Amino acid sequence: MDVWRRLLLATVCGVAVASIYAAQTVLSPLGDGVGVPAQHAGWIVSTGQFGYLAGLVLLVPLGDVVVDRRRLIAVHLAVTATGLFVTAAASAAWTAFAGLALAGMFAVVVQTTVAYAATVAPPAERGRTIGAVTSGVVVGILGARFVTGVLAQEWGWRSAYAVLGVLALVLAALVPRVLPPEDGPRPSVGYRQAVVSLGGLFRQRLFLTRGLIAFFLFASFGTLWSGLSLPLADAPWHLSEGRIGLFGLAGLAGALGAARAGRWADAGRTAPISGSALTLLLVSWAAIAQLSWSLWLLVLGIVALDFAVQVVHVSNQHVLTTAHPERTSAVIGGHMVFYSLGSALGAAATTSVLASHGWAGSSVLGACFAACALLVWTTAVRRPDNPARRAPAPAATRAAARCR
Repeated sequence: MDVWRRLLLATVCGVAVASIYAAQTVLSPLGDGVGVPAQHAGWIVSTGQFGYLAGLVLLVPLGDVVVDRRRLIAVHLAVTATGLFVTAAASAAWTAFAGLALAGMFAVVVQTTVAYAATVAPPAERGRTIGAVTSGVVVGILGARFVTGVLAQEWGWRSAYAVLGVLALVLAALVPRVLPPEDGPRPSVGYRQAVVSLGGLFRQRLFLTRGLIAFFLFASFGTLWSGLSLPLADAPWHLSEGRIGLFGLAGLAGALGAARAGRWADAGRTAPISGSALTLLLVSWAAIAQLSWSLWLLVLGIVALDFAVQVVHVSNQHVLTTAHPERTSAVIGGHMVFYSLGSALGAAATTSVLASHGWAGSSVLGACFAACALLVWTTAVRRPDNPARRAPAPAATRAAARCR
């Protein structure tokens, strides 16, 4: 797959996840605009996450059923655009929540896109391709903060959702025309069998281990990004939406700094890299906690946190798609159930903790989630039956074996 098609797939992922995370920068004006109290503002982000969770269970298995995943990607993008337009036009909380839930549900186009990319990529380049495509996820989450902040400051928060809706429609038109079809016969299962297969993954140790790591990883990530705009808009900083959005660029720099994560995964180094990244995630909260008196330390912590999150996220997906090459949509979708639950927990919890214990309390919460992720990883690699502690596995399964 050439670089331009990778860029298109990364853009699809970026726009899709931006539809969920755009609210983080504009929590206050969005909440005021539709009548959501500040103490419940975290539910604006969580609504999109819960819609996303429903999509992971109900929609992602379609990726292992339909003949042409390109058309499935296009349809999901079109429905996501509909949810975004509903949100942009909302005048009441229930309408905004409905639009956010719909956009979130069909934003699982990300998983179908990653599964498509993993299937069309040569096995030796799978990690590199997944890394390039999933970089769009982080660009969407963090870059959306900057773009949303600028748009909200100039034309109001509704403009951000309208722009994202237009972008989703443009991509829906491009994908079937630009991307190549997948090689080989597919599919071999029906929808019901695909859903049952998804449930079966939750009984496998490798899948559960990586899933729990993802749960705590993104709970820590959500704690930062779903609560950050509130203290920055308050004393002593009193930053505007546009300036708050600039912090997304710091996170973006950290995430893009992890561009080699896919190559490390292809080289079979997922275990040590994941452990180091999770340690960095925990340490980053010491700098993030200094927000009340130092924005430079906050920026340093943001860069470190997002670097760590991207490294672990790419490693997780590489390990799981290598272990289950015949069920890429199901395994990625199942893994992202943990991601969605963790992100929703972080988003809902951080605003509540922030209201009662300030940013220091939110920082402790984020650090605790990071520590839990590191504990799961440490427990897994120290198990006596961990294949990574015995003789090397065959090359085709080495990356997955090292992470059990």
